[in-house]
This record gives sequence, structure tokens and C-alpha cells, in this order.
Amino acid sequence: MLFSTLKQVGLNEKQAKIYLAALELGETTIKEIAKKAEIKRTTIYDLLFEMLESGLIRQTIKGAKKKFIAASPEELQLLVQKREALLSQIMPALNSMNNVSKIKPKIRFYEGKTGLAEIYEDTLKYSSEILAFASDDSAKALGMDWATRYIRQRVNKKIYYKGIIAQSVLIEKEFATKNQEQLRSAKIIDSKRYPISNEIMIYGHQKIAIISAKDAMGIIIESAEIYQTQKSIFELLWDCLPEIKM
Repeated sequence: MLFSTLKQVGLNEKQAKIYLAALELGETTIKEIAKKAEIKRTTIYDLLFEMLESGLIRQTIKGAKKKFIAASPEELQLLVQKREALLSQIMPALNSMNNVSKIKPKIRFYEGKTGLAEIYEDTLKYSSEILAFASDDSAKALGMDWATRYIRQRVNKKIYYKGIIAQSVLIEKEFATKNQEQLRSAKIIDSKRYPISNEIMIYGHQKIAIISAKDAMGIIIESAEIYQTQKSIFELLWDCLPEIKM
């Protein structure tokens, strides 16, 4: 508890170890602090002198020997209060630099196949239809077993899918002929003329997922304003694009 609390008031992990070691040892040497804190002597010097400058540690000299002592708990409390007072002084300046908008988009990043699967799972949390720009990249990256399970879950939840999809052999064979049973409307576009690699899904009344299966990374943006703009762009293109007959 002591260790975690010290980290919460601004000390990093090694500083907290050094402070607790020095506090328990009393007036002591670098060697003893390093041993007690289980930190290599080769790395403790810079840390100690940083703590000297901040007031967390004090130095005494007896003869030719330098010794160190931790600030008392009361002194530590005063240091924390001083930091809070300094922060309060600059709050007006920080607020003036802050974005005027109080409602900012939330952005979450995902990596790896597990991360990509998490994004798709998120699209199943909402009953509203999914609008998507898509290709076969995700099915290839995550596998057809995954794709089949995802579609089955979506159908079971009665979530309709409306997609502008780049043409490919896999799309033609596994998906295009099953639109009705898989609750999907699709406009298949010429992948040579309009190559789509990243997948964009617009869903949940305020979410946009952008996925690069080839890079194994993606993001979810949560913003009603961005959602509405992307939805309008999708619908504009949907109304203008003819389907390519398979």
C-alpha cells in the first residue's frame, strides 16, 4: 500500500523504492540504499541526485563520507502540497491552451489479430445497422472460421449489414451469393478501379472503426459528429454507385 500510494502522489517506481529504503535505514550510504531498494548501484546515482534536487532525499557529509537520509513523512506531505499549489497557479494558463470544445472524440487503438477481433466484437453490441467500406482482407487475416462465426453472431442478433465492398474471388464465392441469408445489402465495386484495403465500419449511432488487416491494427473513434459525417458520405456514395453484376 505504501509503495502504490507513493506512486499515486508522483514518485515513479524506482523513486518510491529508494525513498522507502532510505526512510527505513535512516542516515545511510548509497551502497546500503541500493541493496535495500534492490536497485543496481550503477543506476542509483542519477536517481538519488534527482531526488536530492526535489527534496525527497537530503545529503549529509561526515568527514570524507557522504550519507543520505530520506525526507520525513511530514516533509514529503509538504512537498506534495507544494506541487499541488504550483499546479493550481498554472491551471488558468493550461485551460486557456485546452481545446475549446468540451466534448472530444474518444479514440481507442487495437493491435494484432486479437485486437482486430475485439473491434468486430464491439460492432455486435448495438442493434442498429452497420455501414461499411470493406474488402476480403479481414477474412483472409483472421480466417474464414472467424468470419463465419462473426457473421453468424451478427445474424443471430439481427444486425443488418450494408456494405460497399471491393470485388474479389473470395467475396464472390463466400459472401456475395449469401446476402439475403446473411442480412446484408452490398454494392460490389471494381477493386482495380477503386481499391479498398482498409475497412471502415460506421455503427452504434456514434462509432467509426477503421481497420488495416494487413498492418494488424485498428482504431475505434467515438464521436456523434464524426459518425454523422461518415454516415452521410457512405449514403451519398451508396446512392451514386451502381452494383457490379456478378
